Amino acid sequence: MSMRLSLLSPLLLLAACASPPATPPPAAEAPIACNADAARRWVGEPATAANIEAVRKATGAVVIRVLKPDQMVTLEYRGDRVNVLQDSAGAIERISCG
Repeated sequence: MSMRLSLLSPLLLLAACASPPATPPPAAEAPIACNADAARRWVGEPATAANIEAVRKATGAVVIRVLKPDQMVTLEYRGDRVNVLQDSAGAIERISCG
């Protein structure tokens, strides 16, 4: 028994000296680069490629996401993304950031 304890003691001491596991750095939040109000004039217009690109440029967004009625979407927030929501007729219904 004492032999086991004498072998186990150095291991316990070494374990106590070990550094804690590194924690990952906190996730950086996406920069807030989108301004949906700047693209208000395109609401009601057809969701053509030219209009969608104009919305992206007007909002200052880097990424654009076009959403159709009842389309499933992910819920992560991106401050550099503009969402263009279409109605069933293919017109731009709403513009939001995230």
